[in-house]
Amino acid sequence: MSSKDLFEIARTIADAARPGEQLEAYVVRSRETEVKVFNGAVESLSVAEAAGIGVRVIADGRQGIASAGSLDADVITETLADARDNATYGAPDAGYGLAEPRDVEGVPAPDLDLWRDDVLGTPTAEKVALAIAADRAVLAADARIRGVESTDYGDAALEMAMVASTGVSATMARTMSSVGTSAMAGERDATQTGYGFDVRRSFGELDVERAATMAAERATRLLGATQPSGQRLPVIFDPMVTASVLSLIGSALNGEAVLRGRSMFADRLGEIVGAGSVTIVDDPTNPDAFGASPFDGEGVRTRANTLVRDGRLERFLHNLYTARRAGAQTTGSAVRSYASTPGVGARALHFLPGTKSPAEVMASVPEALYLQSVSGLHSGTNPVSGDFSVGAEGLMVRNGQFAEPVREVTVASTLPRMLLDIVEIGSDLTWLPGGTAGVTLLVSEMTMAGA
Repeated sequence: MSSKDLFEIARTIADAARPGEQLEAYVVRSRETEVKVFNGAVESLSVAEAAGIGVRVIADGRQGIASAGSLDADVITETLADARDNATYGAPDAGYGLAEPRDVEGVPAPDLDLWRDDVLGTPTAEKVALAIAADRAVLAADARIRGVESTDYGDAALEMAMVASTGVSATMARTMSSVGTSAMAGERDATQTGYGFDVRRSFGELDVERAATMAAERATRLLGATQPSGQRLPVIFDPMVTASVLSLIGSALNGEAVLRGRSMFADRLGEIVGAGSVTIVDDPTNPDAFGASPFDGEGVRTRANTLVRDGRLERFLHNLYTARRAGAQTTGSAVRSYASTPGVGARALHFLPGTKSPAEVMASVPEALYLQSVSGLHSGTNPVSGDFSVGAEGLMVRNGQFAEPVREVTVASTLPRMLLDIVEIGSDLTWLPGGTAGVTLLVSEMTMAGA
């Protein structure tokens, strides 16, 4: 079945709309490969193909949705009937409504090439061989590597077609391949772990050595880590930590959270919420972002949305429903699966990078704590107050160089305070799987609690 076939299925359903009824069909097909390696041998292997359809009906201000993990004609017919039936039980809401041509007018269609044939074309045996090679490369990267906790290879090829009876339609296809590994380094009685990865659209572009070297370096540089005494000091965020923290900030810039009163930024549009160097953008039209897409989950064209510009809060992310409820315009930020109604989410959220390299950021302060990894990120953060307190490990930085490694520390502040206290944003924008990107970040002061 081709992408054209998916579109025809969606179009046939949308064409069945009754008078006074809005009808939408969202059809997907995917294939995923997962390989797990342990001790140089395959621990598990799965190759899974899936397809499904979601049907949404809006009639008399009521919404109904039904879905099925099959594209058989009889199943699709039943799914449409179930969606219509579900709509009769829904509560009326003036915010319900499918995308209309006016919702996409004025926004140019992004020209994105997100598909690489070799993700599906490469034999599974070659993918297994790559995962085993990554596992072995970690062991060879440094004499202090005692073992590998795990090595994983994964890829996904996704195709989607959506057609609404209102005249809006969309198609999208994208691929992604990744390899990740966790190294165990040892020295005398001390053991530390470090994670490394590489992610690309194409299987052929994956860099096994990059992932292995990263894992080994991140593990070995933590050997001998001790618990320091507590103090207040500047903190430098590793790009992977920055991406995790930015995802929390992004959830508070979400129109759904704002409408529910679950955002620290509610009622703060137009206010200064960050340092002058802070610009936060969600740009799904950037092909380097692994969440890139020409359309959102409602068929609305995506676009670059600047949420915070030079420290000032400019907008929230919205889908059609939250935009109507908030008296705003959609930002093309609907996210969904075929089995769900559209939510709101970022696809390519990032800090606008600065001009300094990570080394120059480190050299910009006499002393700092470098956060290599954090734990308890979600349990230690309050999305309404912004209170932030997480476990961490990393290294002290003095005179621009890594010094002694530290462990068993707690780093605390609030997310609003951290945004205001950002003094440097590195040039090393790093695109990661998911909806956020990382970058080296320097916050002028946080509380480090240790011994």
